[in-house]
Amino acid sequence: MLSNYFKIAFRNLVRNKVYSFINIGGLAVGMAVAMLIGLWIHDELTYNTYHQNYDKIGLAMQHQTENGTVFTGQAMPFPIGAELKNKYGNNFKYLAMASWEGDHILSIGDKKLSTPGIYFDVDAPKMLSLTMLKGTNEGLKNPNSILLSESTAKAFFADADPINQTLKIDNKLNVKVTGVYEDISYNSDFKDLKFIAPWELYVTSEAWIQRAKANSQWDNNSFQLYAQIADNVDFATVNKRILRSKYNNLPKEERRFDARIFLQPMADWHLKSNWKNGVNTGGLIEYVWLFGIVGIFVLLLACINFMNLSTARSEKRAKEVGVRKAIGSIRGQLIIQFLSESLLVVAFAFVFSIILVEITLPFFNEVADKKMTILWTSPLFWLLSLGFSLLTGLIAGSYPALYLSSFQPVKVLKGTFKAGRFSSLPRKVLVVFQFTVSVALIIGTIIVYRQVQFSKNRPIGYDKNGLMMIMMKTPDFYGKFDLLRNELKSSGAIVELAESSSPLTDVWSNSGGFSWEGKDPNLDTDFANIRVTHEFGKTVGWQFKEGRDFSRNFSTDSSGLVINEAAVKFMGIKNPVGKTITWGFGKDARNFTIIGVIKDMLMQSPYKPVKQSFYFLSSHSVNWINLKLNPNKSTSESISQIESVFKSIFLPLLLITNLLMMNLPENSKQKNVLAL
Repeated sequence: MLSNYFKIAFRNLVRNKVYSFINIGGLAVGMAVAMLIGLWIHDELTYNTYHQNYDKIGLAMQHQTENGTVFTGQAMPFPIGAELKNKYGNNFKYLAMASWEGDHILSIGDKKLSTPGIYFDVDAPKMLSLTMLKGTNEGLKNPNSILLSESTAKAFFADADPINQTLKIDNKLNVKVTGVYEDISYNSDFKDLKFIAPWELYVTSEAWIQRAKANSQWDNNSFQLYAQIADNVDFATVNKRILRSKYNNLPKEERRFDARIFLQPMADWHLKSNWKNGVNTGGLIEYVWLFGIVGIFVLLLACINFMNLSTARSEKRAKEVGVRKAIGSIRGQLIIQFLSESLLVVAFAFVFSIILVEITLPFFNEVADKKMTILWTSPLFWLLSLGFSLLTGLIAGSYPALYLSSFQPVKVLKGTFKAGRFSSLPRKVLVVFQFTVSVALIIGTIIVYRQVQFSKNRPIGYDKNGLMMIMMKTPDFYGKFDLLRNELKSSGAIVELAESSSPLTDVWSNSGGFSWEGKDPNLDTDFANIRVTHEFGKTVGWQFKEGRDFSRNFSTDSSGLVINEAAVKFMGIKNPVGKTITWGFGKDARNFTIIGVIKDMLMQSPYKPVKQSFYFLSSHSVNWINLKLNPNKSTSESISQIESVFKSIFLPLLLITNLLMMNLPENSKQKNVLAL
């Protein structure tokens, strides 16, 4: 009997090809969208689960109160690792100090690659449960060692054994390969980690870190700390115990910030990363719920479309129902017949939806920055998919089945059948609901689009056209500013060149300890400070509201200061040009004179206010070369000339890494590494 139901259902679908195409196509698209959203949600909810102990791993964070507002961040002082180990060691299985993950140049002979990596304590590989392909997870015990990811080892050594091979980090640190680990899953916060070097090597190679260690600098937040808590404690218990571990070690004048240390579980890093005034306000988890709701509504729209099409054909199916009832069919059998037809439609739609997902998934991955695949081997995926399809078929076919099976055979066969006065009411309600949801989704899309357009069109305060940035990753870059500038300008490839301590797309340094005339003594200061060379303003094209730019004609500009509008507003001073700003205390205090005020330069998130910023003259502690291309030359010609100049000056380097070009023609943009 059941096979007969499906046979009749299939014949009905074949007989009404256009109707079947619309029904199956509509459901397939709805199911494909819901499936793509489901895969995305699954990827988000399983973030960091690659690490076996992710439910016990935490990142050290701290709350600090400034001007009545609590700020939360993960930057830690150097002594915090030893403090937690010595006083609270029984609460932890592993403690690992770390640098910030960043790009470095790894080299062996003439082969050099720009590779993201980190300096980590010896227990990090065990804490992150890295899968070691060669060597062991104890490889960082040697201070001059390095662990490589599988892809990095292959890039350097192909199929040769990398163990005990010698590499150089940033053209200055010689290290020996002691292990190779499997590339970390793409849905992990450590997905870009291509090498791990010992924390001890980092400490001994940088003078400023040695000073932080020797002087126990509790007020220098420049590092990170990861921890795996012991099996017999939870995060709430550990956080109560370590809350004052920094505060108790700070000088009295620094305790006003009320520093409070805590561990944020790895399970919350990705989805609950937002903090406001000391309270976790969620983060991507809100988008997970939002997209889940959108997926449900899209599928619901497809179901409603199926219901409406089925009931709209009721007059054509009325005689069929009448005949079947006249020869003895009961209503229950008719309901099963129509539900069978609905389930068959859903089955075809499911197959086509899988095909649509397989076709569109690469594009979706590119847009969403994911590496998702259909979970072919997952029993849970098939269980959910089949249950999802069955539910969809029952929902989509329930109303047509109940409605069509209610026709009275006598009236239908006599031709006197007429739909009741309110028979069309459910369909009208469904149509109204369908259009309401559609309009709501369209309005939401327009709002998001307008927000994106607002952020794209927001004034950035400088001229990005033809602007290039090159990170100074090795010692070879330093001390050659004048030579590089003269050679590049002589070649005609650029208009101007300058160096800075931060990229134009971020602020790498923030400082307090500033004072000025009229400052509220209770006001805690925190300014972005960017060190630049004289030509920085001319290179980036910043815009002055008052005063002037730095000039080589004024020796006093070494104590000059260019500030932005946000800084003027924050300090609450009028006519700021010529005013004195003091940085530091006592004998270490230094006075600066404001020589100019520029319009706010958007250097961080376009969705947040511009931070109050100070720009100083300095040729030290700079990390970026900023180039302004000659607008009278083609981009490709200018880049070719820049390559030649860099090759001649930085011969040991043999490449320029991580070239970031802003607002250049697409066909002229170089990919990641520009080889010389």
